[in-house]
Amino acid sequence: MRFTQVLCGTASAVVLAGLSVASVAQAQETETLTVDSIVVTAQKREQNLQDVPVVVTAVGAKLLQDTGVKDIKDLTILTPGLTVTSTTSEASTTARVRGVGTVGDNPGLESSVGVVIDGVYRPRNGVSFGDLGEMERIEVLKGPQGTLFGKNTSAGVINVVTKEPEFGFAANAEATVGNFNAHGLSASVTGPLFGTETLAGRLYVAARERDGYNDVVNGKGPTNRTQDQDQGFYTVRGQLLFVPNDEATFKLIGDYTKRDENCCGAVQIRTGPTAGILNLVSGQTALATTADPYARTAYSNRGAPSSIEDKGVSLEGKIDLPVGQLTSVTAIRNWRTDNGQDSDFTTADLAYRNKDGTNFSEFTTFSQELRLAGKTGNLDWLVGTFLADEKLDNGANFRFGNDYEQYLGRLLSRSAANPAGIANFVSILTGRAPNTTFTPGQGLLDTYTQRAKTVALFTSNTYQFTDAFSLTAGLRYSSDSKTVDSYQTNTDGGVGCGIALTPAGQARIASIVGAAATPTIVGNLCLPWANPLFNGRGTHQERKDKEWSGTIKAAYRFTPEVFSYASYARGYKGGGYNLDRAQSSNGLPTGGTGVLPVLDTSFPGEFVDSYEVGLKNTLFNRTVLLNFTAFYQKFTDFQLNTFLGTSFAVRSIPEVTSQGVDADFLWFTPIHGLMVQSGFTYADTKYGKQAIPNDPTNALALLPGSRLSLAPKYSASGSLTYEHPVGESLKARFNIGAKYSSDYITGSDLFPPKTQKAYTVVNARIGLGTQDDRWTAELWSQNLLNEKYTQVGFNGFLQGSSGLSATNTTYVPANDTITYDAFLGAPRTYGLTLRAKF
Repeated sequence: MRFTQVLCGTASAVVLAGLSVASVAQAQETETLTVDSIVVTAQKREQNLQDVPVVVTAVGAKLLQDTGVKDIKDLTILTPGLTVTSTTSEASTTARVRGVGTVGDNPGLESSVGVVIDGVYRPRNGVSFGDLGEMERIEVLKGPQGTLFGKNTSAGVINVVTKEPEFGFAANAEATVGNFNAHGLSASVTGPLFGTETLAGRLYVAARERDGYNDVVNGKGPTNRTQDQDQGFYTVRGQLLFVPNDEATFKLIGDYTKRDENCCGAVQIRTGPTAGILNLVSGQTALATTADPYARTAYSNRGAPSSIEDKGVSLEGKIDLPVGQLTSVTAIRNWRTDNGQDSDFTTADLAYRNKDGTNFSEFTTFSQELRLAGKTGNLDWLVGTFLADEKLDNGANFRFGNDYEQYLGRLLSRSAANPAGIANFVSILTGRAPNTTFTPGQGLLDTYTQRAKTVALFTSNTYQFTDAFSLTAGLRYSSDSKTVDSYQTNTDGGVGCGIALTPAGQARIASIVGAAATPTIVGNLCLPWANPLFNGRGTHQERKDKEWSGTIKAAYRFTPEVFSYASYARGYKGGGYNLDRAQSSNGLPTGGTGVLPVLDTSFPGEFVDSYEVGLKNTLFNRTVLLNFTAFYQKFTDFQLNTFLGTSFAVRSIPEVTSQGVDADFLWFTPIHGLMVQSGFTYADTKYGKQAIPNDPTNALALLPGSRLSLAPKYSASGSLTYEHPVGESLKARFNIGAKYSSDYITGSDLFPPKTQKAYTVVNARIGLGTQDDRWTAELWSQNLLNEKYTQVGFNGFLQGSSGLSATNTTYVPANDTITYDAFLGAPRTYGLTLRAKF
């Protein structure tokens, strides 16, 4: 039976908009598209969307193309409740569902929203960022999906399914030009191989380039880059489909992607009083002072070069056995990113990370999943096992710039009488010659090797008690083990801090600034990258977690058109290690404050209990989909990765709750060629009112009882597609899509200056082509109205202090002296795309 289905090809449209709305005008004259055509695999089985007791936003190939979706960040235009942001590079991409996701750039922290591409789990969201090629559909599953998709799906799953090889020959080519000197080419070919009816192939290749969104003022250099946030990559993806008989299919997939880009510089959204000192030490204007941040001028003397290499191979086999269908998915993948960074985001040469092969992250992953599914009487059953072996190699460098020592000295010595401070104050404190306490080019050089192994057993079973009532129960047992070996060095031995930690050094400092100020001075001379207590320090840590997760769902179909369900799910996200230097708040006997290295950098697993009640309606001769779901989620030991001003740290937040409503609407209208799709999410996602543990610097003092960062309370999306014949041989196609997000704060510390006001992004596309799609020309625009919005806001490096009250419980604007930087969302882009089919 499978052999016949595959040979007949992919004639059945699988999801909304993968359905070509009036793709051939004559077909629409006789046939009306219906919701029944929307098939998803949210429960690892092919099911109609309206029969699945899960919140799923399913988007098919045509709508993905019409709205310009090429990666998971573009997908947000079609998915309410989904937020995707990038920071220092496109490798640092994070997805959030209903306001919940993993924050920050720490590779030791696993994702809350899992990304699965063709059945293969990707270890981090950034690893999955890139051109997804020819897509069949994307499914966004909201809420914990751990029973079937694994441990790191406590907030949801983005399930990407690409197009399979076909047994009929077809070829496609696409050329695009746009503003910012954007240009791209892609091509694909599919068909039978070697003249057989059992082996087919598909090959997709693409290359895209674009100038930067930001202009760069590079000051004294050494970089000569004048643009930033550009694009440059190529990708190749090949598939083989082998169908030896009616009982088996095998699919082999290999892909390779290479990116060489400059991403990403930040702009100033508010400049604090330290700007004057930065201008002084740099000898020029070091950062934006009063300019509009959306003029997109970044200040950077070091640049942000970034390289990413992603490659892998997977083999999927499906075999029909007498008891059921056996599915095997085996994959080996490797992903590496090398990055440089101007860490102060100014033209003052304070600190930087050098792209020299020592500042990188590399994942090598092997995974194996086996599933056996079948039907016995009224019972649909599935059992499976999942194995994974992940190796993470992480290197970090952080180096002093030419102006670091002078800048730090001026900060520590400034006063009302001398607001510029003393240029050689650090030299006075340590007794060393100028610029030898923190020698330019020296700093930290650390390596981390983490090994994570997972073994899981799972089952999901649905019993149909009556034609109307069914019960689904799922259970998963996971055993996770992690080890991490770290080795930390200071290339200069940490000489400056070393002097400050000696009794003689502290006596010298006290004689200059007084005993009361000495601990503060010592703390600033001994920031993590300068601390000799890390030098030559090697550690080994290991942990094991054995956890149960699962779900139970009751479904009742009131009529053929109305399906309801109620569900409970327990989700789990593995614990791990903070792969960054961390210092404790304990003082040294000699008076230093907060300089002792933290020995145990582990953090516990994250858990979620989720409750949902849903109603799925299929109306008006099955041409309208109208779904509603109410949800309540409670997370415990929520993993928050936050920047403490000097380093990243992971804190376990006692409680986070997310409650609200999801709604989805789809209408295949009576007007031939017109389709409307929309969705709405209300999500009130908040921290518990408990005080944040282990927060000695009060960096997270504003969190208790507040809404999470990057968690809009309201979000809505909509898309309208219309296709109409033009004469006897041509057709015109129009699409407009929009995404609204209410206001939210973009920084994890919730400081109000990082607030993003409510905004709406609109995409539009208009095309003209032949009825059979032999050729198509499209004019398009992303962010048509040039909406200005911030992805992530953060504190400038050593640029000011917080605006907390004396009790460290509220924000006082008058006390805030911080310079705030931000990574901006993409501006308006537009262009022309030509497509041809052969």
